[in-house]
Amino acid sequence: MSRNYFGTDGIRGRVGDHPITVDFVLKLGWAAGKVLTRHATGKKRVLIGKDTRVSGYMFESALEAGLIAAGVNVFMLGPMPTPAIAYLTRAFRANAGIVISASHNAFEDNGIKFFGGDGYKLNDEIEAEIEALLDQPLVTNDSSQLGKAQRVSDAGGRYIEFCKGTLPAGFGLSGLKIVLDCANGATYDVAPKVFRELGAEVQVIGNRPDGMNINHGCGSTHLQPLSSAVQEQSADLGIAFDGDGDRVMFVDAAGTTIDGDQLLFIIARHRHQNGGCSGVAGTLMSNLGLELALEELGIPFQRTKVGDRYVVEAMRDNGWTLGGESSGHVLCAELNTTGDGIVAALQVLRAVVDSGASLAELAGGMALLPQTMINVRLAAKGALPANAAIDAAVVAAETQLAGRGRVLLRPSGTEPLVRVMVEGQQADEVAALAEQIAAVVKTEVGEK
Repeated sequence: MSRNYFGTDGIRGRVGDHPITVDFVLKLGWAAGKVLTRHATGKKRVLIGKDTRVSGYMFESALEAGLIAAGVNVFMLGPMPTPAIAYLTRAFRANAGIVISASHNAFEDNGIKFFGGDGYKLNDEIEAEIEALLDQPLVTNDSSQLGKAQRVSDAGGRYIEFCKGTLPAGFGLSGLKIVLDCANGATYDVAPKVFRELGAEVQVIGNRPDGMNINHGCGSTHLQPLSSAVQEQSADLGIAFDGDGDRVMFVDAAGTTIDGDQLLFIIARHRHQNGGCSGVAGTLMSNLGLELALEELGIPFQRTKVGDRYVVEAMRDNGWTLGGESSGHVLCAELNTTGDGIVAALQVLRAVVDSGASLAELAGGMALLPQTMINVRLAAKGALPANAAIDAAVVAAETQLAGRGRVLLRPSGTEPLVRVMVEGQQADEVAALAEQIAAVVKTEVGEK
């Protein structure tokens, strides 16, 4: 389905550039309010949360005005992780939840994500309805039919208790020394409280947001500061979240990265050993090593298109409770309706505590195949255009790999990038092939 504004995870872009402008977001709030509450039988309620970007204040006010004009009552949560909004939308029996965030992007970007009343991200049909209404004039309700707004003061406490409640009664983290990197983002306040209240000794970095340092040299996309801190503190492990808290990555005691595929394996094997794991959903980017390790355990595995919404669809279709992406989106469907960095981290720590093994030992049960991914910035956002030279470069790489690996080119759903991924058995060969293909892509369709 062709969409003008919605990408793989809401609407995202550079602040001040259409559509991430105040006037557009105001109308988006009105259109979403009309569509998402059209079947409401009682009071119309929508929650709004945000990450720590300075532009969040501006867009929060714009959404609030648009929703109120549509007759919707607005509950303002302030800075909260994206998965917290998914949970609180259900807890408040709201019609929808809205998150103002550009996830792992720099502060110059922002975006709008939506959850339905069930806590799941919107399907294509509902997004299309919202887009269609954006083409209509904004009509403000009569004064007697306007919505109202209020702040929710205990949102953080509610989410902290929810996270702790995803573990068995009596489970604790006493004896573990952990370093957290909160990416100067939405988890900066709630995450340290969760792990401390469970008994862990916690050191925190990336917990001083100033509106402009979100994801800047920290968090799940920049693990070196966490790796250094873990080694300096002689900690057992480190945990890094992204700006909005729906992704998580770990480092072990030696500072070695443990990525989303390895975290999925650790959780899946723990569940397999304690009552069973019905299956795992991954994506086209998931490491082949994950598939092979799960196959050895007898756990079914299915790949989907890239994007956590597609992982969720596969999990729901198969009746599975576990899925995720290499980037650190880990979905535990019996616990929350979307990727939840804190909840996923707790599931990994449960495996560590129950097994008595170190994180490195648990991750060692899966052999990652060498994989190189290179991002090439495109001249324009959108699908990768047909190009004979690029096709030839891919065919040549696949011929050289001769069934010992795979090649994938995937345009980003949120940025004008194409991701060139090559996977195989030999790291040097994989890196060289990825460089060769990326060079052709840059020459043919890259930003000049």
